[in-house]
Amino acid sequence: MRAVENALGIKIPDNARIIRNIISATQYVQDHVIHFYHLHALDWVDIVSAFKADHAKTSALAQSISDWHNSSAAYFKSIQTRIKNFVESGQLGPFANGYWGHPAYKLPPEANLMAVAHYLEALEWQKDVIKIQALLGSKNPHAQTYLVGGMSTPIDLNSQNALNAASIAMMSGLAQKAKEFVEKVYIPDLLAVASFYKDWAAFGGGVGNFMSYGQFPKDTESNSANTHFPRGIIKGKDLSKVHPVDHAKIMEYVTHSWYEYTEGDAKSKHPWEGETNYKYTGPKPPYEFLNTDKKYTWLKAPRYEDMAMEVGPLSRMLVAYGSGHKRVKEVVDLVLNKLGVGPAALFSTLGRVAARGIETLVTAELLPEFINELTANMKKGDIKVHAGEKWDPSSWPAEAKGFGFYEAPRGALGHWIRIKDGKIDNYQCIVPSTWNGSPRDAKGQKGPYEAALIGTPVADPNKPVEILRTIHSFDPCMACAVHVVDAGGKEVTRIKVV
Repeated sequence: MRAVENALGIKIPDNARIIRNIISATQYVQDHVIHFYHLHALDWVDIVSAFKADHAKTSALAQSISDWHNSSAAYFKSIQTRIKNFVESGQLGPFANGYWGHPAYKLPPEANLMAVAHYLEALEWQKDVIKIQALLGSKNPHAQTYLVGGMSTPIDLNSQNALNAASIAMMSGLAQKAKEFVEKVYIPDLLAVASFYKDWAAFGGGVGNFMSYGQFPKDTESNSANTHFPRGIIKGKDLSKVHPVDHAKIMEYVTHSWYEYTEGDAKSKHPWEGETNYKYTGPKPPYEFLNTDKKYTWLKAPRYEDMAMEVGPLSRMLVAYGSGHKRVKEVVDLVLNKLGVGPAALFSTLGRVAARGIETLVTAELLPEFINELTANMKKGDIKVHAGEKWDPSSWPAEAKGFGFYEAPRGALGHWIRIKDGKIDNYQCIVPSTWNGSPRDAKGQKGPYEAALIGTPVADPNKPVEILRTIHSFDPCMACAVHVVDAGGKEVTRIKVV
C-alpha cells in the first residue's frame, strides 16, 4: 500500500494511520513473545532438566523475579506432571528434536521448569491478544483490511458490524493483558535466562551495520520519517552517530544467488530496476552440494552504500538508542544494568535476544496509546478511514513509481513499484530475511547470518545448538527445514523449524 500511495501521492486519513499502528503493534507483541518462548527458548532451555526441578524452589525463584499470579509450588508441580505425561506418551511434538542434556545448556532445573511453564502459558495468552488484529485486520499475520488510501475497517458507533465503543473496550482490555504478560512474565524470564548465558555477549556480532526504516508513524505523510521508532543507520557499531536512510542507496547483487541480471552478475541494481530472472528448469535443485564460491542461495544480496546491513529488533533499538529515544534508552540501560554488562554486549547474539524483549515492552506500552488516539478521534466525530481520491486508475498518471518503507517484526521491509497505464510494470521487494540471510556480494562481503556465525563455539557438530542460537536470534523466515552440511556436501544434521 505505501509504495502505491507514494507513487500516486495519496495521503491516508488519520484513523487509517492509527488502525495500521494498532495492527502492527499487536503483531509485534504477539510475534516477539511467540518467538522467545516457542521458537527460540528451547535453544537455551532443557526440557528434560525440568523433570528434576524442586517445586518449592521453582516457586521461590519465580516469586523472586515477578509477582505473576501463577507461581505457587502446586502450580509448578502440576506443570511438571503434565510435561512428564506428555513425554511418556511418546508424542513429543515440538520437543521431539531437542538436544536435551547438551553440555551447552546452563540453566538449573528450577529455571528450566519455570520457563517450560511460561512456554505453555504463552500458547494460551497469544490466542487472546491476537484478537485485536483479528478485529481490525481480519487475519494474522497477513491482514486483509489494508487498502491503497487507507483501511476497509469501518467506524460506526451505532453498528455492531463496525468499530464501536464495545470493540474499543475489548481492544483496551486485551492490550492491558498483553502489557501485563510482557512486564511480569516475558521480561523477568528474559533476564533470568540471560543471566546464565552472559558469555553469549561475545558471539554473534555480525556485520556491525544496522538499519531501521522507522516504525509507527505519527503523521499521515507517505513514508513519513516522523515515527515512534526512529529511522536511521548505525555504521561500524558506532552509536554516537545515526545516519539518515536514502532508499536510492539500496542496491541488490545476484553474484551468489540463483538468479541472473541481463547486464551480468557482478553488477548491482536498485529495486526500481530490479530483475528476478531464474532460468533453471530441471527436476532437482540447481546444486549437488552448496558451493559458496558459486551460486548457493535463493536470496539476493541487498546492500546499502555497498555495505551489508542487519535489520530487526536489535537494529531498531540501536537506532532508537543512538537517536536518544527516551523510553528505549531507559529500558536498554535497565537491562544492561540488571545483567551487569556494558553497551558492547548489545552487538551479539545475547544483545539480539535482549533487544527483542526491550522492543516488546516499549511496544506493549505504546499499544494502549494508539487505541486512545483512535478513541479520541471517534469521540469528536472523525470516522473517516479511506482517502477516496485517486482510487480510480483512470485518474492516475500514465507512468508513476513509488516505494514503501515498513518495519515488520523481523526487520526492514521495502517495496518498490513502477506503474504504467494503470498496471504494475515492475515490482520488487526486499524483506528482512533477505537483508539478514543475504549471501556474499560481488566483493565477497558476507551477509549478517554468515558473519555472525564466525567464531561460534560448537561442542558437538552433530547437535549444533550453538548455531541455532545465533541464527534463531535473527528470527529467520524459513521453509520447513534447514540442513547443515560439511565442506564435502555430506549432510551432518537436519533441523526442523516448524
